[in-house]
Amino acid sequence: MKSDANYRHRVLAFLLPLFFLLPLAVQAQNQKVLLMEIKSEIDPRTNRYTELALEQATAIKADHVLLVLDTFGGALNDADQIRKRILEYPKPVYVFINKNAASAGALISLACDSIYMAPGANIGAATVVGANGEPAPGKYQSYMRSIMRSTAEAQGRNPNLAEAMVESSVDTTLAAGQVLTLTTTEAIKYGFSDGVAANVEQVLAQLNLQHADVVKYELSTTNKIISFFLNPVVSGILLLLIMGGLYFELQSPGVGFPLAAAIVAGILYLTPYYLNGLAENWEILLFVVGLILIGVEVLVIPGFGVTGISGIILVFVSLVLIMVNNQAFDFTFVPSDTLMQSMISVLIGMVGAVILVALTWSRFAASRTMQRVILHNSFQGSEGYRSSADASHLIGKTGIAHTRMSPSGRVLIDDTLYDAQAREGYIEKGETVEVVDHSTFSLKVKKV
Repeated sequence: MKSDANYRHRVLAFLLPLFFLLPLAVQAQNQKVLLMEIKSEIDPRTNRYTELALEQATAIKADHVLLVLDTFGGALNDADQIRKRILEYPKPVYVFINKNAASAGALISLACDSIYMAPGANIGAATVVGANGEPAPGKYQSYMRSIMRSTAEAQGRNPNLAEAMVESSVDTTLAAGQVLTLTTTEAIKYGFSDGVAANVEQVLAQLNLQHADVVKYELSTTNKIISFFLNPVVSGILLLLIMGGLYFELQSPGVGFPLAAAIVAGILYLTPYYLNGLAENWEILLFVVGLILIGVEVLVIPGFGVTGISGIILVFVSLVLIMVNNQAFDFTFVPSDTLMQSMISVLIGMVGAVILVALTWSRFAASRTMQRVILHNSFQGSEGYRSSADASHLIGKTGIAHTRMSPSGRVLIDDTLYDAQAREGYIEKGETVEVVDHSTFSLKVKKV
């Protein structure tokens, strides 16, 4: 009997730990982790990428988010938006720094719940620099110090060390008069990093998520198409179509097809930049106003003058501004070479459009598509046709409806055919009409 009791005790001692560990193992097995990667400059594209990735994490009901980060920094405004998005996300967000988290990357890392670093990785050097690579004015450094400090405080990290990553003037024994950058060992020692890992699998193991279901975020087909249109080569082709279409329309007003092609190219050009945060609403408005002014010049105002030139200037300026990440004409953080490249791209598009027109106009005009919209017949006065541009002498005269007018048609007055419109209702062929008014293109008539 005693041996049986000992046997039962040994069995219970073996099964009891399993009783408590089994639910934990099942829970870990059911955990879901969304994996996203930033391995480029922090800009509107990465900003939108993180937004879409976190939306996907919510959609699949992920329990954790792991960010794999390797960046030397980028735009402060985009980094700040990513920071806020991570801090406000209801589920834990971890970051694996492999190998750099400099400047804006350091700010994003501080917003995460846990930081893991690869051997030889670094975090820090968050001084704000301007377009020329020199430190930005003091107000920008002050703002960066503030958000670095508040972000570190929000996640329980040393705010003084976070602030020292911005300016060397902050007193810290580590910085020694220099902007602070921490190695992996130093970051772990001073509580900035929660551990060292060689890869994602080791990070998950330290989080007890080695058995979790990992879903790597990939851009959807739509967003891949958007990225395709952001390609500089594709953007250049779209610029050619925009400029070439406008030029064709100016050369042959009223055809409509070149202008339609320019508008479609404009939409394909603007939409990706808008969705990625580069194109602001007011920049798009400038582009639309420019197109409207060109359209008014072509279709309404005779000749080509101030209105058309203003439209072309607005289109040019808007296309340049859309390609650079300025803040309401503030180019502090826009590298001068980037601004110059955007201006050159638009100029190349304009010049290329003119060259394209010169090389292809004759073939384009002879194409089957253009032959359908080009008027080939001439209407001679000897055949009974007259222009109604100067038709004031016809007001009050009567004639016969040469065709059914519903409401447009033709009338016969003094053995001459005129284009006309019925002022009210419909007029059947053969009915008597009276001219009551006229416009550039037709007479206005009423049934007698």
